[in-house]
Amino acid sequence: MPEGPSVRKFHHLVSPFVGQQVIRTGGSNEEIRSPGSNPLPEPLQEGEREEATREQKQTLGPNGQKTSAQPSQSLELVPLGDGGSECLGTDSPAGDAERWLQVRFGLFGSIWVNEFSRAKKANKRGDWRDPIPRLVLHFGSSGFLAFYNCQMSWGSSPVVRPTSDILSGKFHRGQALEALSQEQPVCYTLLDQRYFSGLGNIIKNEVLYRAGIHPLSLGSFLSPPHLEALVDHVVEFSAAWLQGKFQGKQQHTQIYQKEQCPAGHQVRKEAFGPPGGFQRLTWWCPQCQPQVPPDELEQRSSPKAPGPFIHGTLPFRDCDA
Repeated sequence: MPEGPSVRKFHHLVSPFVGQQVIRTGGSNEEIRSPGSNPLPEPLQEGEREEATREQKQTLGPNGQKTSAQPSQSLELVPLGDGGSECLGTDSPAGDAERWLQVRFGLFGSIWVNEFSRAKKANKRGDWRDPIPRLVLHFGSSGFLAFYNCQMSWGSSPVVRPTSDILSGKFHRGQALEALSQEQPVCYTLLDQRYFSGLGNIIKNEVLYRAGIHPLSLGSFLSPPHLEALVDHVVEFSAAWLQGKFQGKQQHTQIYQKEQCPAGHQVRKEAFGPPGGFQRLTWWCPQCQPQVPPDELEQRSSPKAPGPFIHGTLPFRDCDA
């Protein structure tokens, strides 16, 4: 799914529309589910998509957007408190409770502002068909937002924890360090959104390589200075990625989806994840990120001061036998 820097850029794109009224909606969605109902289905398969496209031709408006045959219900962004948060409410006379439109971007979701996505290449059948947005929100200012490849549902106000947001100035390093020090592989903890909100698979792979840490290293055996260094890499890499997005630059990766690391070593790839949980592809360099065998860890019986950090070594904290 889009990682923190991409979602933060989405936030930047939609911010100018905060407080504006939605006067018309379009897109391929028949409806937006109510809270408690199942989310909208995934995009149709190729054959189903073609059939659906033929059926939609009669109801698509300008630029291929489906518009409601009935007057659109007025939706308005309603501020909540002093925190600068907003939700989508309704202007119904009954004064319905405020609701949030929850958007799940999946792996390839995106938002376009005042323009529609265009086909970059022909599909397998040789057709140059532009993607159809799931939802288009037209505002009174004549601007619009187009949402692609995503799932949407109405829900209650989400709980926002800026202390876990890796791109927030309120990111809580102490909380992150405590989570990383658990007796489980650090590659599991890094993807735990309770402590590293916005950290995805690309960031996980890149920061572990830059820190010289094997993905399956137990956090409880890593020394505090090296856990600190790992968190530093998380914050710095994420911030640099976001800055590059605003500048239109492609983010440079050193290990993710690579066959060789910058040092010229062969890179290994394997899916790692907690038992019964989601397994994520992981790239690492066995030479730059060596894994210390468990028997060596058991032989360490007296604490020692941590030595200087050298990229390519895996530092462990001395522990009692």
